[in-house]
Amino acid sequence: MSVTHAQSQFAAPTLRTRTRLAHPALMLFGIVLVALNMRACLAAVSPISKEIAATFGLSATASGMITTVPVLFQGLGAPLTPRLTRRFGAEKVVLGAVLTLGAGVLLRVLPDVVALYAGCMVIGVAIAVLNVSMPGLVKREFPAKAATMTGVYSTTMLVGATLAAATSVPLERLLGGGWQGSLAAWSVLAAVAAVAWLPQVLKSRQEKAVVAAAPTGTPIANLWRNGLSWRISVFMGVSSLMVYTLVAWMPTILVDHGMAKGEAGLVFAFSNLVQVAGAFLVPMVAGRMTRQRGLAVAMAVLNGVGVTVLLLAPVSGAWLAAGVLGIAQGGSLGLALAFIVLRTRSALGAAQLGGMTQAVGYLVAAAGPVGAGALHELTGGWELPLVLLLVLAGVAAVAGWGAGRNQTL
Repeated sequence: MSVTHAQSQFAAPTLRTRTRLAHPALMLFGIVLVALNMRACLAAVSPISKEIAATFGLSATASGMITTVPVLFQGLGAPLTPRLTRRFGAEKVVLGAVLTLGAGVLLRVLPDVVALYAGCMVIGVAIAVLNVSMPGLVKREFPAKAATMTGVYSTTMLVGATLAAATSVPLERLLGGGWQGSLAAWSVLAAVAAVAWLPQVLKSRQEKAVVAAAPTGTPIANLWRNGLSWRISVFMGVSSLMVYTLVAWMPTILVDHGMAKGEAGLVFAFSNLVQVAGAFLVPMVAGRMTRQRGLAVAMAVLNGVGVTVLLLAPVSGAWLAAGVLGIAQGGSLGLALAFIVLRTRSALGAAQLGGMTQAVGYLVAAAGPVGAGALHELTGGWELPLVLLLVLAGVAAVAGWGAGRNQTL
């Protein structure tokens, strides 16, 4: 069954559900505010990681775990979400996840190293729930524009991350509370998103639309045994691993090759900025295609080109590598999320596939930063980690070729 046909089957009931629950503009506003939270509290850590490590006397490995633990728990928490949405409805689950995220942000800044890592775990689970819930909501509320709307919220996630990375140090100075005050400030954004999302929950309760509030459609049988779902999951996982590895180590790679820290930071910021364009444009293009094979391979090839430039000319080619990797990484994220809505026939199916891809994807991605750091310590250089990223770009190309077939689960 084609994607267009599959979407048309569910467009009418989904539109009726949307009319009962909320105005589309209000739903879009809520989705955007929720999406702003989904990466911001993670990206805020990197610029002030040295201060956090100094407070608790953490080693470099232990400090790196502040980023790795939430990614790991995103993978562990993802499979739980479809059950929660079926029982409580997507609106309530999203509200609970946003409030949990805010609580995790506050827990993370308590003056205890156990609370630091416990907060990271809570944040990871909350983000996992949001990661899985969003594709189902987009599929249900915007069936005719699912890929475009996926681009909107994936772009918003990256905008939130970019803003957090850029304002983390200024907030530390402005609030006068050290790194704790800077990180705690992001709980305010979670509270704002919760308030903006509350009308969705109240409206669904007023209409007594318990069934409508949950993802609709027929469950996908034998999802974990399906080749297509595994190809999408591998594409998501490998692409995410490359993103998180370079997020963790790209500035260090540049500095180790002789670039000044200030310029390395600017190169890294530029790469994040370009990711926003890739995350917005690629899902829109994908939604206009019957097959996305070429697009998936193109993203993998661009990843490989960017890594190759870092490998051969890390300083002289840094800005080129940053631009190419920005398009590839943002585009890969947006395309992986678009696959979830394009390769499924219903909101329930999108939620199921989202749970699997997020579980596999973030468990794989969690190994990237730690593995690259370990290889660097073992070899004393960055050549082997970068070569392995090149190999993984090839794996992503193969998986993306299969995921881009005109087929639905």
